[in-house]
Amino acid sequence: YITYKPKYMETVWWLLKQMYDKGLLYKGYTIQPYSPKAGTGLSTHELNQPGCYRDVTDTTVVAQFRTKKEFLPDFLKDQGEIHILAWTTTPWTLPSNTALAVGPKIDYVLAETYNQYTFQPVKVILARNLVNYQFTGKFFEVSSDSELRAYTASDKKIPYKILKEFKGKDLVGIRYEQLLDYALPYENPENAFRVIAGDYVTTEDGTGIVHIAPTFGADDALVAKQAKPEIPPMLVQDENGNLVPLVDLQGRFRKELPEIGGKYVKNEYYEDGEAPERSVDVELVIKLKEENKAFKAEKYVHSYPHCWRTDKPVLYYPLDSWFIKVTALRDRMYELNQTINWKPKSTGEGRFGNWLQNANDWNLSRSRYWGIPLPIWRTEDGLEEKIIGSVEELKDEMIKAVSAGLMKADVFNAFVVGDMSEANYDKVDLHKNVVDKIILVSDSGKPMKRETDLIDGWFDSGSMPYAQWHYPFENKELIDQRMAYPADFIAEGVDQTRGWFYTLHAISTLVFDSVAYKNVVSNGLVLDKNGQKMSKRLGNAVDPFETMDTYGSDAIRWYMISNANPWDNLKFDIDGVEEVRRKFFGTLYNTYSFFSLYANLDKFTYSE
Repeated sequence: YITYKPKYMETVWWLLKQMYDKGLLYKGYTIQPYSPKAGTGLSTHELNQPGCYRDVTDTTVVAQFRTKKEFLPDFLKDQGEIHILAWTTTPWTLPSNTALAVGPKIDYVLAETYNQYTFQPVKVILARNLVNYQFTGKFFEVSSDSELRAYTASDKKIPYKILKEFKGKDLVGIRYEQLLDYALPYENPENAFRVIAGDYVTTEDGTGIVHIAPTFGADDALVAKQAKPEIPPMLVQDENGNLVPLVDLQGRFRKELPEIGGKYVKNEYYEDGEAPERSVDVELVIKLKEENKAFKAEKYVHSYPHCWRTDKPVLYYPLDSWFIKVTALRDRMYELNQTINWKPKSTGEGRFGNWLQNANDWNLSRSRYWGIPLPIWRTEDGLEEKIIGSVEELKDEMIKAVSAGLMKADVFNAFVVGDMSEANYDKVDLHKNVVDKIILVSDSGKPMKRETDLIDGWFDSGSMPYAQWHYPFENKELIDQRMAYPADFIAEGVDQTRGWFYTLHAISTLVFDSVAYKNVVSNGLVLDKNGQKMSKRLGNAVDPFETMDTYGSDAIRWYMISNANPWDNLKFDIDGVEEVRRKFFGTLYNTYSFFSLYANLDKFTYSE
């Protein structure tokens, strides 16, 4: 089968319509992983492919947010000027900050100290458990005001003193001055820049206070929406009157912003040789230091997601996307997985089972040109829509559109409904360049255009049990009578617990309430000799053809069979192949040579 053939695509459309009819397909404006260099959103299972999360070293900052005295609780009003400390590993999101979140039950303190960059006295709020984390190195605690006041800018050590202790709930409602005033939220700016409660806030690192940028974080967007009144996201009007975030789809700050306009938020987005010496993160941190708004800045190593197609960092970005409501049947997916025979069992119960228990709704939309188009047509106001599940259905809708004067002709006029021959299906093309020109008519008579998205290529691969047979348009008995489905056995790499294994299982559960496979071997990966994933980029990949030319295919096969179970990872060491060839195949060869030499001399005949 070939996924770009009309028959395969028709089955994929049919599967999507089954999900739509069950209420499992919806459109939503949410924060999703987005790859600026690929120009498309990504699903969570794509983001969890091996190697997508990589350790990077970023510039981080603990920012000082200056509170407004008139909004402080009574027990803090006599303390003068107070700043709230919040830590971020993505300083480029600070211009989009519209709130700070505290844990209602977390213990916080007010501490007095000096800013290590400006040497000015400052009173700051942070979590009690993180005082020792933030006041490290040059800081030391004192108990008296006189010790605190004795500090001078030339001193190597900076004193600090704890003044008060209180709960996070006591801070909710405090308002603060905007940290970086490049823009204001277009809608309800009066509700921005205040402290809100967030149950997900922890004291594991940072300051115990989370900087909230609703346009660039899923948790941020959720907690902002739950606040009363709702915290507005930092959306501004573009030249067309649309509300947009401060960063465009290419990963650049909007050009109208002062100082940072037109700059990429990640240096990796620049073309080779064009990246500035200072990243925008560094520029913003320097600005904060100069304005007495940075309490601490340092390099920090952390794991960050990268696009599996481009190897560039992803952003969490507000996208208008279509989703499959996987969460509605998450428990059923987990139950059905218990009936599958996994080798090893630990992969099915652990890695795959845990993934199913925490599966998110599947972002189906992709902003590409080549792939299977999403078969949904909508009116401009979004109030009416139709999903198409077959070529026949699309023909019927086009005939209605022609009658309504929206189209001149049925572009699939030559296609004969019911004729399943390849020659007949070659008369239709369901790709974007064709179907985007088709205008349908709604039930109320309005024109409907196709949603411009394509669908996730992983949906194509997960559809193969049915699409390979052109089900349900042909070969119905193979699926309905369980003759070719579920598969008795499949095998793939362990990384496919986030890929093919998952999409097969998800589609099968959502459409057929069944498993897609009965037995599965999750193959281990061939890693380099140090246990790292092989990569041309890292220079640790072994060329299989050169290796076979040097050592022979039998030596490689035996080395791989004898050094790891099929489901275990194999650390591939070329010296091990040489050892196998010498010790095992060399012994076999020498044994045969010894035997054949004397057998020929003695004219030995096996049959006698």
